[in-house]
Amino acid sequence: MQIMRQMLDEKDRRIAAVLLAAPRASWRDVGRCLGLSERTVVRRAAPLYADGTLRATAVRNPAHFPQLIPIALRIRCRPNRIRQVAQALARRTDTVWVDILSGGDEISTVFFLDGPEARNSLLLRDLPATDAVHSWTSHTLLRVFPTAFRWTAGLLSPQEAAQLDPAPPTTAPASLDLDTPLIAALTEDGRTSYTDLARRAGTTALTARRRLDALVRGQVLRLATEVDFALLGAHAEALLWISVRPGALQETAQALSAHPQVRFTAAATGPANLLVALAAADLDALYTFLTGTVGALGGITAIDTTPLLATVKRTGLIRHAPQTPGRSPAADPPND
Repeated sequence: MQIMRQMLDEKDRRIAAVLLAAPRASWRDVGRCLGLSERTVVRRAAPLYADGTLRATAVRNPAHFPQLIPIALRIRCRPNRIRQVAQALARRTDTVWVDILSGGDEISTVFFLDGPEARNSLLLRDLPATDAVHSWTSHTLLRVFPTAFRWTAGLLSPQEAAQLDPAPPTTAPASLDLDTPLIAALTEDGRTSYTDLARRAGTTALTARRRLDALVRGQVLRLATEVDFALLGAHAEALLWISVRPGALQETAQALSAHPQVRFTAAATGPANLLVALAAADLDALYTFLTGTVGALGGITAIDTTPLLATVKRTGLIRHAPQTPGRSPAADPPND
């Protein structure tokens, strides 16, 4: 079993930040961005992937997969069974994230459900049959705002971040048969070589590369790097369930999604029609965000702030346990 590290040094954190912004960046490009040698990047980054501290994956955009129904659930559970329920949810292939909220009796999870039958089975059969579950609320995600996916924990300067800006988005390409195996391979390992992608998709490496570029630029697919944000200095994660006047929803969502502490923003159904995931340095930074950034937006009528107690699954990947105390993993890579 892979075991995450408990700490990273400054160089490791900055390398991880680049890979958050550009999950398939070459070692050379990472080094160029940070002013490090390619050798240094390889010696530091490769072990982070090898022990599971960093993991690369891909997440589909439901807007381009008509059969998918994206919903966020707030599930209230018996506190003594909450970890069991969270782990069972994480093992499902249709969950994207699973978090235990700070009250200790509530789970937040996002599903990508494969059509109305799967949705009805979950809400009308699976959850009611789970005796540890008391109640739940369901929010269909209407639109995800991709700007928030540029979160890098504030570890990169504006000049460094600008080097990683993606190419301008294009119109989503029409689906092809090779997309299914290509996406499956990238979900398993977002840094899979183009040769391996070509083998899985039954095509050439050049075609695989061009197709991946088309899918990413068309926002059909999002490449992602999974890491425990606390390793990067973000010790206060929270979900904000925000009620916004309908006429101000688009403007409010765009403003919040562009904030450097926001990692996810989506418009949703329900009384809280905007879901925002925040990763801040500490509770004081969370307070400043709520009073300064959120407080300055006139269209907001109510907010429910729910800090995260534990993350069980993120970007479709089950979170590993941290390494046992006593070992200093940050010292493993050569100090160059």
